[in-house]
Amino acid sequence: MTLKSRPVSPIVPDKQSLDSLMKTIRIPARPSILVEMQKELNKDEPDSRALARIIANDVAMAASLMKLTNSSFFGLRLKAQSIAHAVDLLGMNQTTLLMTGIIVRQTLDVKAKMLRNFWDVSSKRAHALSTMVRRVPVCSPDVAHTFGLFCDIGVPILTERFPSYQETWKKANASPDVALTQVEESAHMTHHASIGALLARTWGLPEQVSTAILLHHDYATLDDLATDNSVRGLIALTSVAELAIQKFEGKESSTEWRKAEVQVCQYLGIDADEVEDWCEELQEIFNS
Repeated sequence: MTLKSRPVSPIVPDKQSLDSLMKTIRIPARPSILVEMQKELNKDEPDSRALARIIANDVAMAASLMKLTNSSFFGLRLKAQSIAHAVDLLGMNQTTLLMTGIIVRQTLDVKAKMLRNFWDVSSKRAHALSTMVRRVPVCSPDVAHTFGLFCDIGVPILTERFPSYQETWKKANASPDVALTQVEESAHMTHHASIGALLARTWGLPEQVSTAILLHHDYATLDDLATDNSVRGLIALTSVAELAIQKFEGKESSTEWRKAEVQVCQYLGIDADEVEDWCEELQEIFNS
């Protein structure tokens, strides 16, 4: 007689255990420069010159903004000659979102060094998303870029907290049947999407960004009409972006894409051949 294995019940931690765990996970406080920028932006009449002065006070941040503004990513006709000029060229909202991405990279850079290509993948994802929303306009390119950078930001935070997290992360990404976040939660009572969404809310990022971070591995969300379309769009597009990045890195198969493919294609109204075309276009962008 063959014995059938019984399904393993998921671990359901009590609230006290979760509260105790969260106290041991350090979510970086919102940096003061970000607080100042958001405060200026939330005024009835925000002043672009005041925003430029806030940025210019941090030499490293200012240099990073100038480099990004004058890069091929934006392809601006004019080159920014100063921080004030960069703010004028980009606009205050886009400047603040781009600065947020620069700040998070600097804030978590030490932790991210534990992850071989974390920032490279984040940058490619951000670039891919800001490109694809011009084709599927679910949100502005700068919001898409911000989501791309922050999408997996919970990974370096959990890597710092749990010595075994990198092994969990590999196992989760290779799991063909169980949701990636469920594998994480079984091992650590939390997952990178939850931690990333918490950081996004703590840092005052747009609501659709924090919500999309929380749900970006929950593909059933794509069928949920009650969920904001910008959130569903970001989830669908990031799945394609991740597939393109994996193909660019020479990995022809993707466990995560197999979980998402049907619902992503249905949401975007494309088929497998069109997915391949999109991936090829993105790989050309990565090469350039």
